[in-house]
Amino acid sequence: MKKVLYIILIVLIIIFCLLLYSRFIGTIGLETNEIPYKTEYIAESYNGLKIVHFSDLHYKKIITEKRVRQLVDEIIRLKPDIVLFTGDLLDNDTELSNDDIDFLINQLSRIESTYGNFAILGDKDYLKADTLKNIYIQSNFTLLDNSYSIIHNEENDQIFIGGISTYNYDEADIDKTMAYFQGNNDISFKIIMVHEGDYIDTILDKYNNINLIVGGHSINGSINIPVVKMLLTPKGAKKYYRPYYKVNNTDIYISNGIGLNNLNFRLFNHPSINFYRINN
Repeated sequence: MKKVLYIILIVLIIIFCLLLYSRFIGTIGLETNEIPYKTEYIAESYNGLKIVHFSDLHYKKIITEKRVRQLVDEIIRLKPDIVLFTGDLLDNDTELSNDDIDFLINQLSRIESTYGNFAILGDKDYLKADTLKNIYIQSNFTLLDNSYSIIHNEENDQIFIGGISTYNYDEADIDKTMAYFQGNNDISFKIIMVHEGDYIDTILDKYNNINLIVGGHSINGSINIPVVKMLLTPKGAKKYYRPYYKVNNTDIYISNGIGLNNLNFRLFNHPSINFYRINN
């Protein structure tokens, strides 16, 4: 009997330690996932292109001003050519003061890139969309709300970047986003930004020539244990929630995010950003 109680006590201590770790250690810090991305579809003039992809900041839930500065400092250190933010700058219950808005504008404005910074709205952003649009306009981010942008380099080679609005509020519209290709077929490399991964099948059912899809929302299930994280993924991230998928010729990368979703815990799943080096 004493042996059984001893085992139970040990198990409880381990669980307690894991809870403490996942709440106070697993949620801090920042990792940069460097990803060498090879593709034959992009013009050679873009070889060496650097893309930073981050997602799910959920500012003020546990993300402090200090951590926002650290994030921006890391992005600046990487000297990106393109910056992609796949939604949820805020959280549902985030109340922004004028000082908060000024702070976010000031920090996001520090991010410079060769060809532009792009953002989409996540489901947590939706109810504060007007505020977010104002922040992005003043911080030199282009908000792609079921819309697109085309970048050009010195050789006039082009890259298409499309951004999908939040799927959880039935705002996502891939046809509107891809409207350029209704009369044009002159861009071979296409990037699509989407917040909720569960919209990806709709994208690929309609357009099978997309090269790269980047998304967020899932936080990789918060608790990075295979069966557990599947149970903890939020609505809109039930199929595509892991960091990488390959569907036919499309590469799909889902960011682990910076902040937290529904749980204030991270286990074996530190906050991170993705850093893609194209054909380098």
